[in-house]
Amino acid sequence: MTYLYSAILFSAITAILFAKSTTKGMVAVSMVFVTSLFSGFIAVPALVGNEYQILLAGTIPFGAVSIKIDALSAWFILVINFTMITGVIYGKSYMKPYARQRTNLTMHWLSYILLHISLILICSVQNAMVFLISWEAMALSAFMLVIFESYKADTLKAGINYLIQSHVSILFLMLGFIFVAVKTGSYDFNAIVEFSHQQPVMAGTVLFLSFFIGFAIKAGFVPFHTWLPHAHPVAPSHISGIMSGVVIKIGIYGILRMVLLINADYTTIGYIILFVSIFSGVYGVALAIIQHNLKKLLAYHSIENIGIIGIGIGIGCIGLGTANELMATLGFMGALLHTLNHSLFKSLLFYSAGNVYQSTHTMSIERLGGLIKQMPHTALLFLIGALAICGLPPLNGFISEFLIYGGIYDWLFSADLISLIIVTFSILGLVLIGGLAIFCFTKAFSIVFLGLNRSPSTSSGNTTSSGSESEMSFWQLFPMYMAAALMIFIGLFPSVFLNLLIKPVALFKSDIVFNPNLPQMGTLDSLHTINWVSAGFILFILAVWGIRKLVNQSKVIATEPTWGCGYCLPSSKIQYTANSFVRTYTKLAKPMLCIEKDETEIEGIFPTKKHYDTHPYDNIERILIDIPLIKVAAVREWFVFLQNGHLQRYILYGIIFIASVIVIPVLIDSFLIILQFLNHL
Repeated sequence: MTYLYSAILFSAITAILFAKSTTKGMVAVSMVFVTSLFSGFIAVPALVGNEYQILLAGTIPFGAVSIKIDALSAWFILVINFTMITGVIYGKSYMKPYARQRTNLTMHWLSYILLHISLILICSVQNAMVFLISWEAMALSAFMLVIFESYKADTLKAGINYLIQSHVSILFLMLGFIFVAVKTGSYDFNAIVEFSHQQPVMAGTVLFLSFFIGFAIKAGFVPFHTWLPHAHPVAPSHISGIMSGVVIKIGIYGILRMVLLINADYTTIGYIILFVSIFSGVYGVALAIIQHNLKKLLAYHSIENIGIIGIGIGIGCIGLGTANELMATLGFMGALLHTLNHSLFKSLLFYSAGNVYQSTHTMSIERLGGLIKQMPHTALLFLIGALAICGLPPLNGFISEFLIYGGIYDWLFSADLISLIIVTFSILGLVLIGGLAIFCFTKAFSIVFLGLNRSPSTSSGNTTSSGSESEMSFWQLFPMYMAAALMIFIGLFPSVFLNLLIKPVALFKSDIVFNPNLPQMGTLDSLHTINWVSAGFILFILAVWGIRKLVNQSKVIATEPTWGCGYCLPSSKIQYTANSFVRTYTKLAKPMLCIEKDETEIEGIFPTKKHYDTHPYDNIERILIDIPLIKVAAVREWFVFLQNGHLQRYILYGIIFIASVIVIPVLIDSFLIILQFLNHL
C-alpha cells in the first residue's frame, strides 16, 4: 500500500512539474481519483467487517510497519475521499484566475495530493513513528495549501500560526508515543494496548489525556482552536472546504482510535470530553454570530460542529464506562455520522463562499446583498447547507444530532443526582448551539443573498458579455450539487448509513456486547417519519408555488417598488446590516465577548456622515496567546542592549563564550576533586 502511494506521489510530482498551468489541475484531479479508487476499494469491504491488514517487515529502523484498515479507518477514509474529490473538482475551476502563477500552482497541487495521501496513511498505519511522519506530512502540506497567496501579510501570518500550533500538537503526540515505546520497547499500536492493560486505569487515563490534547489542537476544540479562525478564511475556498471537512476530522479520528487502544477510565474521560465539547460548541457559535467576514463566520461554525461531534464521543465514552449499551451506541453513532455530515455541508458552504468571493471580490457581509438574483444556484446551495448545519429536517444534520440527543435522553433513565445535572446542561448546551446556529445563518443568508446590493464596488465580479453578474461555471457548481445530493439522501434514507455504522460502532466495546440490530430500535424509527413529513411539506409548498405560477403565467403582473419607509427612492441603506441584525444579541452577550467599536459621533442638525464599525475578537486567544507574547516581548526588551551593532562587542561575546566553554568544566572538575578530598578527611 505504501509502495503504491509512493508511486502515485512520484507520478504526480513528475506530471505536475512538466504540465502546463492550464492542465495542472486536471493532473491533480486524476491523481486524487486514482488514490480514492484504490483506498476506497479496500475501505468498502473493511467497513462491513472484512479488515485489511498487511505487515511490512524491516522497512524502517523502528520495527515492522503494520498497515491495518478496520471499520473505523474505512469510515474516515471514505469521508476523506469524497470531500477531497469534490474539493479538487471545485478547485480546478476556482484556481483558473491564478493560471499565471505557475510555480505557486505546482506547489499547490502537489501539496493537495500529498495531503490526501498522508490523511489516508494516518488512518491506516499502526506504527507510531510512521504515524508521526504522516502527521508531519499532513501538517506541512496543509500549511503550503493555506499560504497559497503568501504575498499577503495576513495569509502568511495565519499560515505560520497554523504551522506552530500543528507542531505543538505533534509534541503532545510524541510524548504519548515515546512514553509507551520507552516502557514497552515497541512503536507498534499494539504496544499501547498492552501497556495500558498492564498499568492502573489512572495511568491509562493520563496517557489518553496527552493524546487528547494533541488531537484536540488539530480538531479545533476550545481552547486549542485559535489557529482555525485565521487559517480557514485566508486559504482558497476549496482548501477551506477540505480543511474544515476532513483535516480537522483527523483529530476526531485520533481521539476515537485512542479510545479503542487505551484502557482508561471511560467515565472520567467521557466527562472531560463532554465538558470541553459543550464549551467548544457554545463558544464557537457565539463568536460566529458577530463575525462580519463570511469565511470567518463559517470557520467558527467548524469549532461549533467539532463540539457537537465531541458531545457524541463524550456520551459514548460515558456509556462505555456505565455499561449503558444504547447510550454508547447512540453517542458514537451520532459522532461518526456527524463527522460525515459536517464534512458535506461545511465544504458546501465554503464552496458557496468561494463563489461569492469570485463574483464580488469581497467576503465582508456588510458589503454584500441581493446576490440571489445573479447567483441563484449558489444561493440555493448555500441555503441547503445552512439548513443542514442548523440541524433542521429533512437534511442530514438533523439525523446525527437526533442520535446524540437520543443518547443524552437515554442517560436520564440511569442518572443519579450529579449525572442528572450534567444531563440537563448537556441538553441545554445542544439546544443553545442549535438555536444560535439558526440565528447566525438567518443573518448570513438574508444579508448576503436577499435585499439590494449594498456596495457598487462588489458588482465587478464574474461577468457575462453583457456586463451583468452571472453564476459560476458548471464544474464549479457540479461538486456542490454532489455534496447537496448526498446530504438529502442521508436525510431521507438514514437507515442506509446507520447500518453502515454498525461495524465501526461495534469496535467500541468494553464489558458490554453491542446488539447489531440496535440502530433499528426505539426512537430511531421516528427518523424516517419526521424527515419524510418534512420533505412532503416542502414538496407541498413547491407544488402550490408551481400551480400559482402556472395560473398567473398569462396574466400581466405589475411590479412596484418596496415601500421605502418615507424615502423617495429605495436604498440599500434602509436594509438591515449584519451588525444591526445581531445588535440585541451583541448587547446580551457583551460581557463574554470582545468587541471593539470604531464610530464617529453625529454632529449638527443635518449630519453629513455617520460611521460605525465593530471588530470582534476572541477573548481566549487574547488570554492564551496575545498577553503571554506581550510579556515575552517585554522581557526581551531587557536584553536589547546586547545587540548594539558594534563589531568589537560581538567579538568579545565570542571570546567570553569560548573562555566559558574551557573554564567552566575545569572549575566543575576542581570542585568535585575538593569534595572528594573533604569526604576522605
